[in-house]
Amino acid sequence: MRVLLIGSGGREHALGWALHRSSSVTTLVSAPGNPGLSALGECLPITVDQSEALFEAARSGNFDLVVVGPEVPLVEGLADRLRDAGIPVFGPGSDGAQLEGSKAWAKEFMTRHKIPTAASRTVTSLEEATRELRAPIVVKASGLAAGKGVTVAESLEEAEAALEACFENDRFGDSGHTVVLEEKLTGEEVSLFVITDGKQYACLPSSQDHKRAFDGDEGPNTGGMGAYSPAPCLSAVMLERVEEEIVQPTLNGLSKEGIDYRGLLYVGLMLTPEGPKVIEYNVRFGDPETQAVLPSIEQDWGLLFLSIAKAAFNPSDLKAPSAGASVCIVAATENYPESSDKGLVIEGIEEAEATGALVFHAGTAMKHGELVTAGGRVLNVVGRGATLKEALDVSYTALDRVRFSGMRFRKDIGFRALS
Repeated sequence: MRVLLIGSGGREHALGWALHRSSSVTTLVSAPGNPGLSALGECLPITVDQSEALFEAARSGNFDLVVVGPEVPLVEGLADRLRDAGIPVFGPGSDGAQLEGSKAWAKEFMTRHKIPTAASRTVTSLEEATRELRAPIVVKASGLAAGKGVTVAESLEEAEAALEACFENDRFGDSGHTVVLEEKLTGEEVSLFVITDGKQYACLPSSQDHKRAFDGDEGPNTGGMGAYSPAPCLSAVMLERVEEEIVQPTLNGLSKEGIDYRGLLYVGLMLTPEGPKVIEYNVRFGDPETQAVLPSIEQDWGLLFLSIAKAAFNPSDLKAPSAGASVCIVAATENYPESSDKGLVIEGIEEAEATGALVFHAGTAMKHGELVTAGGRVLNVVGRGATLKEALDVSYTALDRVRFSGMRFRKDIGFRALS
């Protein structure tokens, strides 16, 4: 079948890699894609915010399936338009995408359906926010902020600075004009991917992201500096509890509210002393967790995504993950996440892949025939192994072959599991 993949980052390269390996997929087209995806099929020069052009490309290209990678087109209703036109799409409509598009709405949804989460209040002005403000506290821009709208404030000064960034400095635009103030939870954080057609669901292997920029979980929050899978903190017993207390009630709540949810539900969890609680929902595959999770499952993802798009998913069709561990490590530019150094020549990818690692393009471009940096997170280097340590060794050995000016990466991915 012909598949259109929407997106341009490392997550999309990993999805494209998985789809390209599927026997059911004869043609893979990406929009806009990246240099890594261009090796797997045609790339259309249409960015993810060009909803009308994406819709027309999907309609005129006779695609059997559209897979939407990032959240923006989903929140803007692209999946709704595609379904109305009779085109199967993996990704929820705009009503379900509110789970990510509005953190305030998501908190209200969890309250309505008694889903465990952190205590919070929603504010719409700096004056309201600073009234009875206490620390530590988590400050979240309610709307989409490319993974950069959350501040874990340990002091009142940090909290006030984060609030000023939203309300006075307009750092996140309209996305920061409504803010969720949330109690800081303690425990192990874990990511869980749930694939669902709105009626049936199945959980993919767990993973753990590393959001802080520097080793030891220091520095500012980023879009993610690395991930590993599975996360040993989410035992079989705990997973059963998460499904009973969080996953099933979430899907039941969506159904009760008349929301036809088809695609990927990302549940960000904190395993607190009181039990598992939801930190956040996303409505698409996580990045960089996807890059660690997908290589652990030998699956015809084309057929699986199509069955979900057509509301005909059978959970037994999802194959069990292979034994062992998988690790994704992000190679970033020197000043990420504050800024991105673009146009730096990248070398050594073929050498890295020769070590047995996978290299997914996250922020790259071609310029004058050379591969160069085009974003803060540049490459995702993925290793597999019988143990987490073996997988890490594969990734770090490959990273030693990659070169661009100012390249940096965390050297302690997986430290919680190793300890």
